[in-house]
Amino acid sequence: MAAREPRRSHLLPRIGISLLGLAFLALASMNGIVAQEPYDIAIIGGHVIDPETGLDAVRSIGIRGDLIAVVSEEGLDAATVIDARGLVVAPGFIDILASPPRADEGAVFKIFDGVTSVVSMHGGPVGTAEWYEERGRSGSFHHYGTTVGHGPLRVAAGATDPYAAATPSQLDSMIELARRALTEGAVGIGFGVAYVPGASRLEVLRLFELAAAEGVPCHLHIRHFGPVPPSNSSLDAVEEVIAAAAVTGASAQIVHIGSMVADPADMAAALWMIEGARSRGIDVMADVYPYTAASTGLGTTTFDDGWQQRFGGIDYDDLELVSNGERLTAERFNTFRAQGGAPVVIHYIPEVTIRAALAHPLVMVASDGVIQNGRGHPRGAGTFARVLGKYVRESSVIELTEAIEKMTLMPALRLEASVDGMKRKGRLQRGSDADIVVFDPETVGDRATFADPAQRSVGMRWVLVGGQVVISDGELRDGARPGRPIRHDR
Repeated sequence: MAAREPRRSHLLPRIGISLLGLAFLALASMNGIVAQEPYDIAIIGGHVIDPETGLDAVRSIGIRGDLIAVVSEEGLDAATVIDARGLVVAPGFIDILASPPRADEGAVFKIFDGVTSVVSMHGGPVGTAEWYEERGRSGSFHHYGTTVGHGPLRVAAGATDPYAAATPSQLDSMIELARRALTEGAVGIGFGVAYVPGASRLEVLRLFELAAAEGVPCHLHIRHFGPVPPSNSSLDAVEEVIAAAAVTGASAQIVHIGSMVADPADMAAALWMIEGARSRGIDVMADVYPYTAASTGLGTTTFDDGWQQRFGGIDYDDLELVSNGERLTAERFNTFRAQGGAPVVIHYIPEVTIRAALAHPLVMVASDGVIQNGRGHPRGAGTFARVLGKYVRESSVIELTEAIEKMTLMPALRLEASVDGMKRKGRLQRGSDADIVVFDPETVGDRATFADPAQRSVGMRWVLVGGQVVISDGELRDGARPGRPIRHDR
């Protein structure tokens, strides 16, 4: 039996080999050929669409933590591998016009619609800090943010009569309350001007002025809607938004323009006005949901006398109760009005109007809806999948790449000046947030209907929020609540 060599003698060659290995690694590193550690998640072989760079090709994506580490033409090694061959890989959709759901029910419908960020740009509370604290305690499937709302500001300042303008002292109070809300993280100022017909033009202008100074956008449910000239028509209301943006320099957005400017001729004129303003340096855009009906409460001022004409000549049976789908009569309408109102779906928007808005390059996609207790407008469950299924695949109103841009990059760009982190959303690039949807372009679509709105969209195979898988191969993953606040950077 051969004697063992002394321990020291067999250490020397090993040290020599290690030094040689280190030298090789150093040389390899200088030549860029060092193999990195495996990624946390790799999405391989999918049809990747990045609307900012124009990438539209088969690629693989490597994710580390909550960020995209690489977009590669090669295969990638990872702890978790998602095979995306034959599927579309896109940035997570940003719903720029919906109240972030308080309950899991509404949030799950959003996730199955491909939505990874929900921002309430239509309006929000005066108590911004409390709002974010509440959402943070309960956790969220998706990222979440809010504006401060013109209506709540009026009430907080004592201007409780929707038919009366705020007094000078009340307006001063509104401005200070709004300033505080923005300091606490509100990402913009939301307006429901149609619901407070007594609001003065000065109220709107002063809040626009504050928004411009704070670097946040204004999103408006415009003052009038419908083809009722000359001083209370949709076009008059569009002019007010453009004028306020021009005077103050604020960024402005007309929300759900399809329901605000439903008449096809007026829609053509409104889009022309927005395009003209934008081409001359006025920052105004719009969004739309892909449905031919709106929804609001019967107790709101929109159902004051003359509502049939404002809605383009509809009648009572064009109103449908959200709670059970009942079509109303004059008697039932008056009963609900006397009781303070009930949520209704209002059928009045021509399909041609929706298509015109959706096809316009300055109009993005947003839902303005949430499903609660199994009821609501179907937009709360199916907006984004409906665009991909009906308006991209079936009727070719827009191309797939256009649709993705309207759901991702365009809303991200609207919020970048207010929220620096939005520069990492709406893109699929190295360093972008790993908010990603992987869907089947042949099957993606909405199933929610007016009669049965609580139906999940189909075709979303994987959804990642902040680098965490929330939907895995079409199934909701239990316990995943990776959503983070979207807050104004001040």
